[in-house]
This record gives sequence, C-alpha cells and structure tokens, in this order.
Amino acid sequence: MTRRIDPTERAHLLDASGYAPPIHRFAPSPELADVVRRYWMPVWSLPDGQVSLQRVLQYPVCLVVVSADYALLVGPTTGLSTQELSGSGWALGTMLHPAAGQVLAGGPITRLTDVTVPLDDDALAGRIRSAVGDHPDDPDRQQAAVAEVESWLRTLLPVDDEGLLVNAIVEHVEGDPSVQRVGQVCEKFAITERTLQRLTARRIGLTPKWLIQRRRLHEAAERLADAERPDLARVAADLGYSDQSHFARDWRAVTGLTPGEYAAEPRR
Repeated sequence: MTRRIDPTERAHLLDASGYAPPIHRFAPSPELADVVRRYWMPVWSLPDGQVSLQRVLQYPVCLVVVSADYALLVGPTTGLSTQELSGSGWALGTMLHPAAGQVLAGGPITRLTDVTVPLDDDALAGRIRSAVGDHPDDPDRQQAAVAEVESWLRTLLPVDDEGLLVNAIVEHVEGDPSVQRVGQVCEKFAITERTLQRLTARRIGLTPKWLIQRRRLHEAAERLADAERPDLARVAADLGYSDQSHFARDWRAVTGLTPGEYAAEPRR
C-alpha cells in the first residue's frame, strides 16, 4: 500500500479566490522511488456557475493525469500551468522523476516540452476509472487507482545510469538554496557545463539555469504565501537576486502578476 505524504505543496498557487480543492497525496512504492516523485488526487465539488482557476509552477518533470473525462501525458512546462475546475470531479496525477520522461516520450524529452498529448494507453485509463468508480473520496478506491498506475510504471524499470544522474542533479538544485550558479552544479557532479547543458536538454528539455530559477520561484511562492505583508526586498535578497526589480521581473514573467499583487490575493 502506498503511504500518504505531507499535503504541503509550494508549487501550487491558490487562485484569486483562495480556493484549493482537497488534494490527497501519496508516496510511491520503494521499488519505484527512482521513477515517481508522488501521486496526487484532487477531488472537487463547486456550486453551479463557479469556476476555480488552479495555477501551478511545475517541477522539471512529466506528469500523467487521468480523470473521468481525459487521460494526458504532460511534458515539462516552462511557464505557469493552469487548470479550470467546475462542477464535481477528480483527477489522479502522477509526478514522475526526470529520468522517466525520455522513456515515455520515446526519445528526447524536448518533443514534450510545453506540450500535452493524450495518454497512449486507454486500458490504463479504463482501469483507473473503474478503480475510482463513483466514490473518489474513498481512501480504498484511491489506493486501488494508484496501484493500477504503479503496475503500469514498473515497465519503466530499471532506470539507466544517466537517468539516475539527472535525478540527482535536479534533486540537488531543488534542495539546496545555496546553488545560485550553473558552475556550482558542474563542480558538484564533476562535469563540464557543456555536458550538463546537453544532459538536461536531452533528459528534461530544460536548461540548468531554468532549474535554478524555478527553485527560486518555488521558494518565493512559499514566502509570499506565508506572510501577510512580505518584505519584497528581503525576499529577493534571500533568494539570491541582486535587486528587487530583477526578482519582480522573473516572477511576473512566469505568473503574470507582480510579487505584491500575488501576495495581496486572499488566502484561506
């Protein structure tokens, strides 16, 4: 049985109303720890006519998302991902590790960067929908649906050495706020910048610089949400920006809002 994990997710930006659906999150089985980061399953029920826009600063990975109405393979997303929710529904998402993307893409992951395609496995989608049935809130049914995904993902094993390396690189950048330059990553893993650039392009469809900037934005999202009136200059400095305006440009380029505008949105 997969275990539930901490519900905190700093990549998820609440919509302007402050609404977020209940999201059930699960860790992968140990044997799939190099393939899957986590599973998540939002279940929502909104009044007639109400729409909630969910916004996410995605991680540098592919996603597999199955709902009652669609089944998708989502490539690494460089900007802000958005999804409108209305009525009642559910979706089971699988956040893969960087190593898994190339296998699912059937070649260089660049073909999936900023691209969403139908999942090429109707049978898997059918099994997940049967497992969930009409009771997406039922923990046993959630576990059964995750088990179907895990059975399918075992075909991606074993992970190759290059995949393990790119997993480690991404984990290092995301987990160490002191990493501010691409050169630091090269030093850590004893590879040249050219080799690193080629590796991240081939396996995650993104640049090392993007990895560092996305980690900064995730940290910023957490800081802006935690404080009622955040000190934007301090946030920028803590994240390694030379000045507040540089931070504001980066944040607005991705989210469409200034840091102050996002911080002023309601929170529930």
